Amino acid sequence: MSPAKGSRRAKQVGIAGAAVGVVAAGLATAFAVERALVRRSVNAPGDPHIDEPFGDQPFDRELTVTAADGTDLHVEIVEPKKGKPGAKPTVVFVHGFALDMGTFYFQRKALTERGDQRLVFYDQPGHGKSSRLQSGDYDIAALGKSLAAVLDATVPDGHIVLVGHSMGGMTIMAFAEQYPEWFGERVTGVVLMSTSAGLIDKAKIGIPSLVARASAPFFPLWGKAAHLGGSHIDRARMVSSDLSWLLTRRYGFGEPKPSPSLVTFVESMNSKTSVETLTKYLQTLYTHNRFPALSALRGVPVLVIVGTKDYLTPVTHSEQILKYLPEAELVKIENSGHVVMLEKADEVNAVLLRFLEKVS
Repeated sequence: MSPAKGSRRAKQVGIAGAAVGVVAAGLATAFAVERALVRRSVNAPGDPHIDEPFGDQPFDRELTVTAADGTDLHVEIVEPKKGKPGAKPTVVFVHGFALDMGTFYFQRKALTERGDQRLVFYDQPGHGKSSRLQSGDYDIAALGKSLAAVLDATVPDGHIVLVGHSMGGMTIMAFAEQYPEWFGERVTGVVLMSTSAGLIDKAKIGIPSLVARASAPFFPLWGKAAHLGGSHIDRARMVSSDLSWLLTRRYGFGEPKPSPSLVTFVESMNSKTSVETLTKYLQTLYTHNRFPALSALRGVPVLVIVGTKDYLTPVTHSEQILKYLPEAELVKIENSGHVVMLEKADEVNAVLLRFLEKVS
């Protein structure tokens, strides 16, 4: 190597080393600030949910449903305690991206206490207690088929109300696209919470447009990288758990000071979902387009719920759904973010119970 080339090489290494040093120092400072903010938030007085025992909830029956592609889905069923069996539709809940059936904690609690309706909850592939999707790349269409398997196994007859949050709403749309004959005959009501029929590429799932445009082509590569090094990335996530907590609070909630206990509950669901699962879902979320599928829902009562401060699936997404389903009811929950059914549980429950009475 010539002296000139050696000098240039040494300079490049020196610059790279300096850059790494700056980044490391910045991260150390950032994590220190994060931990201080999290401790201050978690220990703040007046948390309305400080004594709420978030976690597993009682059920009458649990089972494993195997989808057509071999994916094992964890299912829990709550049977009605009063009223004539089958008198009211079975309510099937479909959770969203990076969460699990705990998403509907307060809705499950309220409906179980009321005790007059059969309830079905399940974890989507790669989430909660369900196995990873066996068919390869995660795809919304495959999630529609998983929902079909759950319905076949748990609700062989009688009417059904489908309730979907975020990616769960997209799952219901995919199911409608594949099995339109279910709607009107078996499915007699649909609730779509904080979801989209296909504006993800325009709203950039809450990411600034410049960043989204730059990163979109790499979504498929992220999936491959996570498959190769997912366990390492997962360990890194644990180190930066305080940052995850703060991001969950920022992008999941609308209130400036949401319940720290609720934030922790949502972040715990996020953290249990592997990076491989997360990255493999990104591409299908980004390319999701199910506006034509909404035609299957026409003639079926539809309730659309969205928080006015939802940064991930903004109000415009729900308003666009109503352009295809003009007879649907749209309810905007003030000062609520993406996890509207947790953040504003009482308001959502009131609207949901009214809708269930209407379609029963």
